Amino acid sequence: MLYLDDLLNADDFNQAVNALAADFMKEHGLAKVHQLGLVVPDVEKAAEKLEDQGFGPFFIAKGSPVFWREKGEGRSISGKMGLAYHKGVELELLEPVTGSNFYTRSLDADGRIVVQHLGFLVKDVDAWADKATRAGLPVWVRGQLKAWPSTTNFAYMEPLKENGLIMEFINWRIIGFSFSPPPGLLKTVGRIEKWTGKRSIAL
Repeated sequence: MLYLDDLLNADDFNQAVNALAADFMKEHGLAKVHQLGLVVPDVEKAAEKLEDQGFGPFFIAKGSPVFWREKGEGRSISGKMGLAYHKGVELELLEPVTGSNFYTRSLDADGRIVVQHLGFLVKDVDAWADKATRAGLPVWVRGQLKAWPSTTNFAYMEPLKENGLIMEFINWRIIGFSFSPPPGLLKTVGRIEKWTGKRSIAL
């Protein structure tokens, strides 16, 4: 398994992150990794631990996606995630969800933060997923999240053979236009959550 600490201890965090998918990025013409998908036993506890180290604060949300199709099969799931930025890279904390073991299989027995996937911002998730599928990397999960006024489409691909990491294509839209969640916005909402004592917003 690859752990977040492995990347944080590297001489250059961004270089270490992008090196994880250098061949994949070159093959598909992708400029950089946008997101580190991190699996943890408990999102709120992991967020608090990282915040004590100077990260975040994390925006934490819980709920169910509009849809989640895992290897073509629709499933009803619910879970929790936390978002913050570190040196321009989005950190996404994810705990096991009900209805699927997609994240559970990446849990560390000692509770360490595991790097499960790398996310890339794209304009059309399905077009990029089709391109990767034709190149031999089929879709594992296709899903969608909604939290007015934003919609997030995402596709997790099968793991890379060389390192077992999952590649994810992501598209955030607000009123029909693609955007990237500003770090300042996530930090502000995270601060409000901490101030009110409610560490998760229901989606």
